[in-house]
Amino acid sequence: MKKLIECVPNFSEGKDMAVIEKITTEIESVDGVKLLDVDPGEATNRTVVTFVGTPGEVVEAAFRAVRKASELIDMRRHKGAHPRMGATDVCPLVPVANISMEEVVEYAHKLAERIGKELGIPVYCYENAALKPGRKNLANCRSGEYEGMADKISTQEWKPDFGPGRLNERAGVTAVGARDFLVAYNINLNTTSTRRANAVAFDVREKGRVKRQGHPLTGKIVKDEKGDPVYIPGTLKEVKAIGWYIEEYGIAQISMNLTNISVTPVHVAFDEVCDRAAKRGLRVTGSELVGLVPLKAMLDAGRYFLRKQKRSLGVSDAELIKIAVRSMGLDELKPFNPKEKIIEYMIAEDDGSRLADMSLTGFADETASESPAPGGGSVSAYVATLGVSLGTMVANLSSHKRGWDERWEEFSKWAEKGQEIKNELLYLVDEDTKAFKRIMEAFGMPKKTKEEQLARKNAIEEATKYAIQIPFRVMQKAYESMDVMDAMVEKGNPSSITDAAVGALCARTAVLGAFMNVRINSEGLEDKRFYDDIYAQAREIESAAIEKEAEIVAKLGKVLDKKD
Repeated sequence: MKKLIECVPNFSEGKDMAVIEKITTEIESVDGVKLLDVDPGEATNRTVVTFVGTPGEVVEAAFRAVRKASELIDMRRHKGAHPRMGATDVCPLVPVANISMEEVVEYAHKLAERIGKELGIPVYCYENAALKPGRKNLANCRSGEYEGMADKISTQEWKPDFGPGRLNERAGVTAVGARDFLVAYNINLNTTSTRRANAVAFDVREKGRVKRQGHPLTGKIVKDEKGDPVYIPGTLKEVKAIGWYIEEYGIAQISMNLTNISVTPVHVAFDEVCDRAAKRGLRVTGSELVGLVPLKAMLDAGRYFLRKQKRSLGVSDAELIKIAVRSMGLDELKPFNPKEKIIEYMIAEDDGSRLADMSLTGFADETASESPAPGGGSVSAYVATLGVSLGTMVANLSSHKRGWDERWEEFSKWAEKGQEIKNELLYLVDEDTKAFKRIMEAFGMPKKTKEEQLARKNAIEEATKYAIQIPFRVMQKAYESMDVMDAMVEKGNPSSITDAAVGALCARTAVLGAFMNVRINSEGLEDKRFYDDIYAQAREIESAAIEKEAEIVAKLGKVLDKKD
């Protein structure tokens, strides 16, 4: 599945929107990147920009934006309320989907190196991308601000991680980092009291509340040996929180920043506030997400609340999101639209061209048209999708079968496995057609000069390899899905085992159909070793699928014979 990262650069210009527009135009010039937000501040003379996309493209867009900012913003003339040290002051990369923090750190280092080498701007790496422990905290890197950077950089301790060891007088210094996704999240209370909301906020936030001698509200503040107040930590790590009153809604809220949702997810924060509020005689009535949230955060929340009910977690993404919204009351103050609140949905191409989004009739009509795509590869992937969907259905029915309550988790795991395979197969339905189009585009490349001929030849070879890999992946996933159907025929709800067996027939058909595409797509491929390796593996999968289907049908036959 597609890897996504977010970039949130802060530029030292918040008044001249013509300058900001030129910078954001550079970002939007990169395919595979979507600009999500531009937030200028006049008093701070600073603009926070948010964009998201695939890693390589995000790094390219970030570089172009930094380059343009260095051309348009002169730090020698900059004044603003916010601490700053460069035209592009900070440029953090944030993992969003299907990518680890370790990978994001690598991209941050690549970006930092490019900025330093090609633009001549000194760069410090901070947060998870820090190359030295003392630089992890951004405040340490930025201390002294622009005015103090010339002297700071000249010391051995603060020699830049990348770029020249002297101040770029016009562009200043840039900090490039990798950090976790920050979620702004407000929880609604059935009170108008800011003081009571603050009490709950102090209960849960990591910083906690000031420690006092005697009375917790009026007692003398306890201080450490340095004279600083001592705090009693709250219950939630990586959480900042405060209580406030929202006149627009007539309620008090706990306003939270979840600075690392892998440590404290949204649903954990919600439940903890519910618990703490109840102990203070308050009730949580709902909540709201401010800004965008990764899809995973919503899916994890849906699974969390289903698990508490001892219900199967192997349901669709749409159902998981619905459960999360209802459980946390995310639509109490205003409607929650997943297409506007979930990052992956917001940036998804929604032009109606995806085969997987078509109706059954639409897909059939498109397949039957005179267009050569979708063809056998996409249909094989979709047949496999239908097959594993049947197996997943039986798992869910078994999980909720009366009298089998103690086995809900056993079947839930099979349903989750089925959903995971189903989602990838749906992706492959469209990807097979895209692979075909890539071959056509490669053949349509110019071939007048030797350079063009070589580029065309290489493009055809790579597109052909991809067109082989996609149906091969369909074979792998279709065969893997047969484990779900096998388990359901053997252990599932007796009333539905024939549905699981039909799913196995579909999976076997998909394996054989996809193998045909593996073979036909190899025509003209020059890298014979590549094809021979895949062919050998595909032949094994084909044989195993045929054998597996026979075993599943035999198991079903024994059950049906007993009934006859």
